[in-house]
Amino acid sequence: MSSKDKLRKFRENETFGCLYQPATEEVLGKDYSLKGQWHSKVFGNNNPITLELGCGKGEYTIALAKMFPNRNFIGIDIKGARLWKGAKQAVEEKMPNVAFIRTRIEFIESLFAKDEIEQIWITFADPQLKRERRRLTGPMFLHRYRNFLLPDGIINLKTDSRFLHEYTLACAQQNNLEVLEANTDIYGSGRADEILSIRTFYEAHYIKKGLPITYMAFRINNPGQLISPKWDEEHWYEEEIASHGFVPANKG
Repeated sequence: MSSKDKLRKFRENETFGCLYQPATEEVLGKDYSLKGQWHSKVFGNNNPITLELGCGKGEYTIALAKMFPNRNFIGIDIKGARLWKGAKQAVEEKMPNVAFIRTRIEFIESLFAKDEIEQIWITFADPQLKRERRRLTGPMFLHRYRNFLLPDGIINLKTDSRFLHEYTLACAQQNNLEVLEANTDIYGSGRADEILSIRTFYEAHYIKKGLPITYMAFRINNPGQLISPKWDEEHWYEEEIASHGFVPANKG
């Protein structure tokens, strides 16, 4: 994508009513103005809210919103050029149950209040092979999610990374979290229903390479301190390298 095309999309993003772009000073160490008010001020209803973290072009957010018109969906990503596609589609198709936020996920506690979110989807996140603190399913982020998820809220992880899948499962088991499901090949096992069959840009790429797609669902039902898991990290690191053929610069 050319710089000119990116700038065009950034300008158009400013016109999308469904796309929120808080400045760093609005969320760093303070509550965002819409925290606790997404139901009333954004959606105008009390329907459950689902987040998609690292939503990219918003394919999952848009597809879920079409499947469940009586639920609200918010996609979060830092890349404005990617968000442009989902936001544009939501505006053009007049989808009142869709919103997008351009921000870093590290600021997520500044965005949402206690019990404001019912579900989280994490789709094809960077596994952060050597940086546990940046893994979206690690203890640091789980603590953050717990502060705004409903008590029975569900986290859904869909990924091509067996490393991230096994790490998340180990983390859940280490902390006695309720694992609802863990499947290491949703298509090969026939598990892929209408929801799990939604394909993002990245998923289509991984399927073409022959990589199995995994899925896990769990609850953060432990109110105590969450800790890093004891697991065979080196084994799954080597498996990741072997299955993907290389380690991208931003993953190692």
